[in-house]
Amino acid sequence: MHYLVVDDEARLTDLVVRYLSESGHTAEGRYDGPSGLAAARDPRLDGVVLDVMLPGLDGVEVCRTLRGEGIDVPVVLLTARGAVGERVAGLDAGADDYMVKPFAMEELLARLRAISRRRPECSGRLQVGDLVLDAERRRAWRADTELDLSRREFAVLRVLMENAGRVVTRLQLLDEVWDGETDLRSNAIDVHVSKVRAKVDRAFGRTSITTLRGVGYRLETAP
Repeated sequence: MHYLVVDDEARLTDLVVRYLSESGHTAEGRYDGPSGLAAARDPRLDGVVLDVMLPGLDGVEVCRTLRGEGIDVPVVLLTARGAVGERVAGLDAGADDYMVKPFAMEELLARLRAISRRRPECSGRLQVGDLVLDAERRRAWRADTELDLSRREFAVLRVLMENAGRVVTRLQLLDEVWDGETDLRSNAIDVHVSKVRAKVDRAFGRTSITTLRGVGYRLETAP
């Protein structure tokens, strides 16, 4: 799992990030509302730990903005003891859970696991190594860099990622990407795969998309 921790108490943020990392996950920290909101838009996130009292933009507004943009990443709000109004406002804004400071790290991790289990699987999100594709928003990244793909190139990459580690035949690409608009004698398939390889592999010094002559293509799971 990959988590984001947003709190203006730098020491607490760093402690939570370190605890999550030592628990076998990855995590990153932010210390104000605007930077937290920007980081929370990352489709690779599995959960956000979000303090209510943040400079620049409070946690409730950050959560409300995310939900307004259709981002359903699980959010655990951190609130002050006795701040019932904050908790109600946060839940109304779309937060999944809340914790009162001070809190036990073990309980925080347990709550993150719980809300992740309740979250419906998002079939539109694919990840193979550092290659990430968000089908719903038609965006893709490699090593945190967004890829500039045409509609057809994006469709080719999606089929390859959906079948990572397995051979994707030219006939399969023809059916799923071109929907019969071309034929196997055309070089359109090869041209588009070559363009995808240039943007996904060569631009990053990788060789993850391999060609099996006479058969098809394969996206390796360990490029």
